[in-house]
Amino acid sequence: MAETTKLPLKKEPAAPVEAGWLPLERMRREMDNLFEEFGRGFGFPARWSMPEIERLWRARGRIMEPISDLVERPDRYEVTAELPGMNEKNIEVKLANGSLIISGEKKEEKEEREANYYMSERRYGSFQRSFRLPEGVNADKIEATFKNGVLTVALPKTEEARKEKKIDVKAA
Repeated sequence: MAETTKLPLKKEPAAPVEAGWLPLERMRREMDNLFEEFGRGFGFPARWSMPEIERLWRARGRIMEPISDLVERPDRYEVTAELPGMNEKNIEVKLANGSLIISGEKKEEKEEREANYYMSERRYGSFQRSFRLPEGVNADKIEATFKNGVLTVALPKTEEARKEKKIDVKAA
């Protein structure tokens, strides 16, 4: 028979709970580090808000993709895109291969001359955003308007798309 040896158990006091031990706290720190690393890659701190980051990108001559909404109304679909600082001459709206394509380019030049300095800045940026058109859009009657930095594209529905048909539900 095998011999068994009994060893005395030492009971050590439990380690104090540190804030870093808690799983959510540890995950938060790891996420903070991840965003810090990500932010350094683009040249701005990760703790900046989106408007601050967008301002920086615009200052570097890049325009981010415009914020857009697509809404269905009873008689039409409506696409709105926020394009602050632009005017209708710099925006193009077109249809191609069943998609609505909104694109534009912003060019800004600034020049200051004073007695002891000369400053010249040029900023350029372009964007393109496309939306797949839903079935039942009357392509011949699409209209686009631009007011106060917001582009609105109305996509009227065809008569067939506007019709509703009630379907009776039968017991199986």
